[in-house]
Amino acid sequence: MTASTNPFLNATAQEELYRHASRLAARTSALHRAKTRGRAVAEVIADLAAAHLPAPEVPLVIDVGCGRGTSSRVLAERLRPRRLIGIDASAAMLDDARARLGVTDSAVSFVQADFHHLPVPTGACTVAVAAFCLYHAPRPEAVIAEIARALTSGGIAILVTKSADSYHDLDILVADAGLDTDASYRESLYAAVHSGNLADLTEPVLPIEYFEHEEHGFTFTDLGHVAEYLATSPKYQLPAELRGDPTAIASALRTRLPDEPVSTTSVVTYLLARKPRGER
Repeated sequence: MTASTNPFLNATAQEELYRHASRLAARTSALHRAKTRGRAVAEVIADLAAAHLPAPEVPLVIDVGCGRGTSSRVLAERLRPRRLIGIDASAAMLDDARARLGVTDSAVSFVQADFHHLPVPTGACTVAVAAFCLYHAPRPEAVIAEIARALTSGGIAILVTKSADSYHDLDILVADAGLDTDASYRESLYAAVHSGNLADLTEPVLPIEYFEHEEHGFTFTDLGHVAEYLATSPKYQLPAELRGDPTAIASALRTRLPDEPVSTTSVVTYLLARKPRGER
């Protein structure tokens, strides 16, 4: 089988992307500082979970593809489960999550695993969250099926992804600047699981109870701010002397474009599905 050219679906590229937590942290920081519209995703996830819990008691929550533990922290604080397990394929992300949460309580733990094979017994989980990770799966339907296997009867899965055209204005900017002329035509990083196909992938596996699209807005203050994001995005095929260097990227942009605010959008999609009661 030919390896995917999409860095989010290529195993070698994924390993490099998440070898250190700093790259994701820098990307998240650039986006958060640019954000002008849209709710905090971790809080929305916790709100949905709290509103749809099958029972007041929450024995086990799993945060699949937990990354640096942002959702894990909010879920632990808001749902107070007896146990929460954050699961990720990247050891570096898990180390960062442990440090950020200051994990000392055995009720919260982080485990390295492939989300195609969750380290959770069948029917053990009350709430399963998979936010901004399913588009890393070459077989996303298998991951959703694995989440369903882990759920208890009546348990809920909350799946979150982005639209395929998220941040497309930045693709156009990079292309117009001549730094990557194919940027606006290249396959979306979110091609595997996006706002347009999440429901279709989930419906055959778990009945959907809630589905929502929310547009998030971002305004980067100047080209230097844009460059902080571009330096951390694996989508762009920038010249070798610019890759990963926000200062060099900003300088190159400024020679070609006016140094002014840049706005873009992304659609965040929330889906909540429930394992039928009585089903094991």
